[in-house]
Amino acid sequence: MTDRKAQLAANLAQVEERIASSCAAAGRKREEVTLIVVTKTYPASDVRILHELGVRHVAENRDQDAAPKATACADLSLTWHFVGQLQTNKVRSVTSYADIVQSVDRTKLVTALSAAAVRGERELGCLIQVALDAESGERGERGGVAPDGVEELAVAIGAAPGLRLDGLMTVAPLAGEYAGRQRAAFDRLMEISSRLRAGHPAANMVSAGMSGDLEDAVAAGATHVRVGTAVLGVRPRLG
Repeated sequence: MTDRKAQLAANLAQVEERIASSCAAAGRKREEVTLIVVTKTYPASDVRILHELGVRHVAENRDQDAAPKATACADLSLTWHFVGQLQTNKVRSVTSYADIVQSVDRTKLVTALSAAAVRGERELGCLIQVALDAESGERGERGGVAPDGVEELAVAIGAAPGLRLDGLMTVAPLAGEYAGRQRAAFDRLMEISSRLRAGHPAANMVSAGMSGDLEDAVAAGATHVRVGTAVLGVRPRLG
Protein backbone atom coordinates (compact mmCIF):
# COMPACT_ATOMS: atom_id res chain seq x y z
CA MET A 1 0.00 0.00 0.00
CA THR A 2 1.40 3.41 -0.94
CA ASP A 3 1.91 6.07 1.72
CA ARG A 4 -0.89 8.16 0.26
CA LYS A 5 -3.30 5.24 0.13
CA ALA A 6 -2.47 4.33 3.72
CA GLN A 7 -3.01 7.93 4.79
CA LEU A 8 -6.37 8.19 3.04
CA ALA A 9 -7.46 4.80 4.37
CA ALA A 10 -6.66 5.86 7.94
CA ASN A 11 -8.46 9.19 7.51
CA LEU A 12 -11.48 7.49 5.97
CA ALA A 13 -11.62 5.05 8.86
CA GLN A 14 -11.67 7.93 11.35
CA VAL A 15 -14.44 9.72 9.46
CA GLU A 16 -16.39 6.47 9.19
CA GLU A 17 -16.13 6.01 12.96
CA ARG A 18 -17.41 9.57 13.52
CA ILE A 19 -20.39 9.00 11.23
CA ALA A 20 -21.18 5.60 12.75
CA SER A 21 -20.95 6.97 16.30
CA SER A 22 -23.14 9.94 15.41
CA CYS A 23 -25.73 7.65 13.83
CA ALA A 24 -25.76 5.41 16.91
CA ALA A 25 -26.15 8.41 19.22
CA ALA A 26 -29.06 9.68 17.11
CA GLY A 27 -30.74 6.28 16.90
CA ARG A 28 -30.18 6.14 13.16
CA LYS A 29 -28.90 3.35 10.96
CA ARG A 30 -25.44 3.92 9.51
CA GLU A 31 -26.75 3.35 5.97
CA GLU A 32 -29.04 6.38 6.32
CA VAL A 33 -26.05 8.70 5.87
CA THR A 34 -23.99 8.91 2.67
CA LEU A 35 -20.43 10.24 2.78
CA ILE A 36 -19.48 12.59 -0.04
CA VAL A 37 -15.74 13.27 -0.20
CA VAL A 38 -14.98 16.80 -1.38
CA THR A 39 -11.85 16.46 -3.52
CA LYS A 40 -11.32 20.10 -4.49
CA THR A 41 -7.64 21.05 -5.04
CA TYR A 42 -6.63 17.37 -4.91
CA PRO A 43 -5.56 15.39 -8.00
CA ALA A 44 -7.38 12.71 -9.94
CA SER A 45 -4.93 10.19 -8.48
CA ASP A 46 -6.50 10.78 -5.05
CA VAL A 47 -9.96 10.22 -6.51
CA ARG A 48 -8.77 6.89 -7.91
CA ILE A 49 -7.38 5.86 -4.50
CA LEU A 50 -10.63 6.87 -2.80
CA HIS A 51 -12.55 4.72 -5.26
CA GLU A 52 -10.28 1.79 -4.44
CA LEU A 53 -11.09 2.39 -0.77
CA GLY A 54 -14.82 2.22 -1.41
CA VAL A 55 -15.82 5.86 -1.87
CA ARG A 56 -18.56 6.26 -4.47
CA HIS A 57 -19.60 9.92 -4.02
CA VAL A 58 -17.20 12.79 -4.69
CA ALA A 59 -17.76 16.54 -4.88
CA GLU A 60 -16.12 19.53 -6.50
CA ASN A 61 -16.81 23.26 -6.25
CA ARG A 62 -14.91 24.69 -9.24
CA ASP A 63 -15.61 23.61 -12.80
CA GLN A 64 -12.06 24.30 -13.97
CA ASP A 65 -10.81 21.73 -11.45
CA ALA A 66 -13.71 19.31 -11.75
CA ALA A 67 -14.04 18.90 -15.52
CA PRO A 68 -10.54 17.48 -16.21
CA LYS A 69 -10.68 15.37 -13.05
CA ALA A 70 -14.02 13.85 -14.01
CA THR A 71 -12.67 13.09 -17.49
CA ALA A 72 -9.58 11.43 -16.01
CA CYS A 73 -11.80 9.27 -13.78
CA ALA A 74 -14.54 8.56 -16.32
CA ASP A 75 -13.90 4.81 -16.10
CA LEU A 76 -14.80 4.73 -12.39
CA SER A 77 -18.28 4.15 -10.97
CA LEU A 78 -18.65 7.47 -9.18
CA THR A 79 -21.45 9.91 -8.49
CA TRP A 80 -20.16 13.45 -9.04
CA HIS A 81 -21.68 16.29 -7.01
CA PHE A 82 -21.12 19.95 -7.87
CA VAL A 83 -21.29 21.96 -4.64
CA GLY A 84 -19.91 25.41 -5.49
CA GLN A 85 -21.61 28.60 -6.57
CA LEU A 86 -22.38 28.10 -10.25
CA GLN A 87 -22.35 30.76 -12.93
CA THR A 88 -24.57 30.17 -15.95
CA ASN A 89 -21.57 30.28 -18.35
CA LYS A 90 -20.21 27.14 -16.63
CA VAL A 91 -23.47 25.19 -16.76
CA ARG A 92 -22.87 23.38 -20.03
CA SER A 93 -19.54 22.03 -18.80
CA VAL A 94 -20.86 21.09 -15.34
CA THR A 95 -23.83 19.17 -16.75
CA SER A 96 -21.46 17.07 -18.87
CA TYR A 97 -20.08 15.27 -15.79
CA ALA A 98 -22.08 16.19 -12.66
CA ASP A 99 -24.82 13.82 -11.56
CA ILE A 100 -26.15 16.20 -8.91
CA VAL A 101 -25.83 19.98 -8.60
CA GLN A 102 -26.20 20.88 -4.93
CA SER A 103 -26.06 24.67 -5.29
CA VAL A 104 -29.22 25.62 -7.21
CA ASP A 105 -30.34 28.99 -5.88
CA ARG A 106 -32.09 30.99 -8.61
CA THR A 107 -34.55 30.43 -11.45
CA LYS A 108 -32.09 31.70 -14.09
CA LEU A 109 -29.79 28.82 -13.11
CA VAL A 110 -32.68 26.33 -13.30
CA THR A 111 -33.41 27.45 -16.86
CA ALA A 112 -29.76 27.13 -17.90
CA LEU A 113 -29.34 23.70 -16.25
CA SER A 114 -32.50 22.42 -17.90
CA ALA A 115 -31.41 23.54 -21.37
CA ALA A 116 -27.97 21.96 -20.95
CA ALA A 117 -29.36 18.71 -19.52
CA VAL A 118 -31.80 18.35 -22.42
CA ARG A 119 -29.05 19.14 -24.93
CA GLY A 120 -26.81 16.52 -23.35
CA GLU A 121 -29.67 14.01 -23.03
CA ARG A 122 -29.03 13.72 -19.30
CA GLU A 123 -31.17 13.79 -16.16
CA LEU A 124 -29.57 16.02 -13.57
CA GLY A 125 -30.36 15.84 -9.86
CA CYS A 126 -30.79 19.24 -8.18
CA LEU A 127 -30.56 20.34 -4.58
CA ILE A 128 -31.80 23.76 -3.60
CA GLN A 129 -29.11 25.55 -1.59
CA VAL A 130 -30.74 27.22 1.40
CA ALA A 131 -29.03 30.30 2.84
CA LEU A 132 -29.96 30.53 6.50
CA ASP A 133 -28.24 33.93 6.70
CA ALA A 134 -30.32 35.49 3.90
CA GLU A 135 -33.23 37.87 4.31
CA SER A 136 -36.41 37.32 2.33
CA GLY A 137 -35.80 37.61 -1.39
CA GLU A 138 -32.03 37.75 -1.04
CA ARG A 139 -29.13 35.33 -1.56
CA GLY A 140 -26.65 34.32 1.12
CA GLU A 141 -23.02 35.36 1.46
CA ARG A 142 -21.93 31.94 0.19
CA GLY A 143 -24.79 31.50 -2.26
CA GLY A 144 -28.18 30.00 -1.57
CA VAL A 145 -31.74 31.22 -1.51
CA ALA A 146 -33.58 32.52 1.55
CA PRO A 147 -35.89 29.93 3.14
CA ASP A 148 -39.01 31.64 1.82
CA GLY A 149 -37.76 31.21 -1.76
CA VAL A 150 -37.41 27.43 -1.61
CA GLU A 151 -40.90 26.51 -2.81
CA GLU A 152 -40.75 28.75 -5.90
CA LEU A 153 -37.47 27.13 -6.93
CA ALA A 154 -38.83 23.66 -6.19
CA VAL A 155 -41.76 24.23 -8.53
CA ALA A 156 -39.42 25.57 -11.23
CA ILE A 157 -37.11 22.54 -10.97
CA GLY A 158 -40.04 20.14 -10.93
CA ALA A 159 -41.36 21.62 -14.15
CA ALA A 160 -37.99 21.81 -15.92
CA PRO A 161 -37.15 19.13 -18.52
CA GLY A 162 -34.00 17.19 -17.74
CA LEU A 163 -33.97 18.12 -14.05
CA ARG A 164 -34.96 16.15 -10.96
CA LEU A 165 -35.64 17.77 -7.58
CA ASP A 166 -33.70 15.71 -5.04
CA GLY A 167 -33.82 17.91 -1.93
CA LEU A 168 -31.92 20.61 -0.04
CA MET A 169 -28.36 21.64 0.83
CA THR A 170 -26.94 24.18 3.23
CA VAL A 171 -23.62 25.47 4.50
CA ALA A 172 -23.58 26.43 8.18
CA PRO A 173 -23.73 30.26 8.08
CA LEU A 174 -20.92 32.48 9.35
CA ALA A 175 -23.25 35.39 10.12
CA GLY A 176 -26.78 35.97 11.35
CA GLU A 177 -28.75 34.17 14.02
CA TYR A 178 -27.27 30.75 13.21
CA ALA A 179 -23.60 31.78 13.23
CA GLY A 180 -21.73 29.33 15.46
CA ARG A 181 -24.94 27.35 16.05
CA GLN A 182 -24.55 24.51 13.58
CA ARG A 183 -27.02 22.16 15.23
CA ALA A 184 -29.72 24.84 15.29
CA ALA A 185 -28.97 25.65 11.64
CA PHE A 186 -29.28 22.01 10.60
CA ASP A 187 -32.46 21.57 12.63
CA ARG A 188 -33.89 24.56 10.75
CA LEU A 189 -32.91 22.97 7.44
CA MET A 190 -34.75 19.78 8.43
CA GLU A 191 -37.89 21.83 9.15
CA ILE A 192 -37.66 23.35 5.68
CA SER A 193 -37.09 19.87 4.24
CA SER A 194 -40.24 18.54 5.94
CA ARG A 195 -42.29 21.33 4.37
CA LEU A 196 -40.72 20.73 0.97
CA ARG A 197 -41.45 16.99 1.09
CA ALA A 198 -45.11 17.63 1.82
CA GLY A 199 -45.48 18.85 -1.75
CA HIS A 200 -42.50 17.08 -3.32
CA PRO A 201 -42.24 13.66 -1.62
CA ALA A 202 -39.24 12.47 -3.66
CA ALA A 203 -37.12 15.46 -2.59
CA ASN A 204 -35.83 13.69 0.50
CA MET A 205 -32.08 14.34 0.25
CA VAL A 206 -30.60 16.69 2.86
CA SER A 207 -26.95 17.61 2.36
CA ALA A 208 -25.42 19.29 5.42
CA GLY A 209 -22.34 19.09 7.57
CA MET A 210 -18.65 19.13 6.76
CA SER A 211 -15.42 18.04 8.46
CA GLY A 212 -15.95 20.21 11.52
CA ASP A 213 -19.66 19.73 12.12
CA LEU A 214 -20.76 16.44 10.59
CA GLU A 215 -21.94 15.17 14.01
CA ASP A 216 -24.43 18.03 14.29
CA ALA A 217 -25.69 17.33 10.78
CA VAL A 218 -26.19 13.61 11.45
CA ALA A 219 -27.95 14.37 14.74
CA ALA A 220 -30.32 16.73 12.94
CA GLY A 221 -31.17 14.15 10.27
CA ALA A 222 -28.94 14.91 7.28
CA THR A 223 -28.85 12.18 4.64
CA HIS A 224 -25.52 13.29 3.13
CA VAL A 225 -22.40 14.85 4.67
CA ARG A 226 -19.69 16.58 2.62
CA VAL A 227 -16.23 15.92 4.04
CA GLY A 228 -12.97 17.17 2.56
CA THR A 229 -10.19 18.08 4.99
CA ALA A 230 -10.85 15.23 7.43
CA VAL A 231 -10.31 12.71 4.61
CA LEU A 232 -7.76 14.37 2.34
CA GLY A 233 -5.86 16.56 4.78
CA VAL A 234 -5.37 20.30 5.00
CA ARG A 235 -5.72 21.71 1.52
CA PRO A 236 -2.70 23.13 -0.29
CA ARG A 237 -2.96 26.85 -0.83
CA LEU A 238 -4.14 27.87 -4.25
CA GLY A 239 -1.32 29.92 -5.70
